[in-house]
Amino acid sequence: MSREVNFDGLVGPTHNYAGLSVGNLASGRNRSAESNPRAAALEGLAKMKRLADAGVPQAVLPPQRRPDLATLRRLGFAGSPQQVLDQAWKTAPDLFAACCSASAMWAANAATVAPSIDTLDQRVHFTPANLLSHFHRSIEADHTANRLRAIVGDSPSFIVHDPLPPVAAFADEGAANHLRLGAPDQPGLQVFVYGRDHHLPSPTRTFPARQTLQACQAIARLNALDSDRVLFVQQLPDAIDAGAFHNDVVAVSNHQHLLVHEQAFVDQPAVLDAFRRRLPQQPLKIHEVKARDIPLETAVNTYLFNSQILSLPDGTTLLVMPVECEENPAVRQYVQQQLVDSGFVDRAMVVDVRQSMRNGGGPACLRLRIILKDAEQLALRGVRC
Repeated sequence: MSREVNFDGLVGPTHNYAGLSVGNLASGRNRSAESNPRAAALEGLAKMKRLADAGVPQAVLPPQRRPDLATLRRLGFAGSPQQVLDQAWKTAPDLFAACCSASAMWAANAATVAPSIDTLDQRVHFTPANLLSHFHRSIEADHTANRLRAIVGDSPSFIVHDPLPPVAAFADEGAANHLRLGAPDQPGLQVFVYGRDHHLPSPTRTFPARQTLQACQAIARLNALDSDRVLFVQQLPDAIDAGAFHNDVVAVSNHQHLLVHEQAFVDQPAVLDAFRRRLPQQPLKIHEVKARDIPLETAVNTYLFNSQILSLPDGTTLLVMPVECEENPAVRQYVQQQLVDSGFVDRAMVVDVRQSMRNGGGPACLRLRIILKDAEQLALRGVRC
């Protein structure tokens, strides 16, 4: 039996709003606002507990060590830990803020994962994201790789690759730009969403497109995927310029379900048709939200598409959405009438993750999804779901 396990990132004690993420509207809007790390951690744990109680296998990824003294020392700050922090705070507050960031809480950016049902060698593959688009996130990559290796141990069922080379051509933001369509116990379709081709001029006008086509292609090779079950799809530049800095701000999938905004992909009708054609034996339930019903601005402000779609043990489908969706009358009505009443999902659950949302991360940002067979789950160190 195979099932999806959610690995959620736990918020660390240095959680703050430093406005470090260019293109992330919430991050910029809440720059220098007062944060509450304790509340942030409790919100994340409450979400995990509610999903575990609903029957979703749940694991926790602990926060990375912050402040990152090793990185500050590499940047020339010397002395005792207190002296290093004092120097950085006084002379380079931007570097101090970056090395205190708790952004590893957003586990959707940790890696791109391929389940063994999809891989040519029948192993679970992890490619940790290099996250080089922003300095404060790039310092996570090696720690993430080490953490994943500690979790999988020496089991032959898993392989954790090194992050891609930290150069612009291979900018990788992890599973936030990746979809998998298909049942957990059947080979699925791996969809890699990129923002730009490194060999072409940037397609965006306002904000940088982070994920490259070249990174997606490299990950597909590393993760030993069957090329017949891989698609490379370009995110619509207008969506990135509207604040959808990752694909998971405009699209979310689970098994055969896909909830997608009308302005998510370049040449979207052809893309959705390709999804259906590539999985002829697994009928997809695709719900495309029209811009006239929920404009991109509303989608970005409420993070509707950063909800989680979950398949529960009783066979029902659950939409886990942030409280901001409930507080927006148009989105609340749309979810009830067009998603629940129509049967796209069986019910919706509202979770309060405001501390994360104020930095631009909804419920789906906080988790890394991994499809595991029962034996693979038992082989993990320190994970009992």
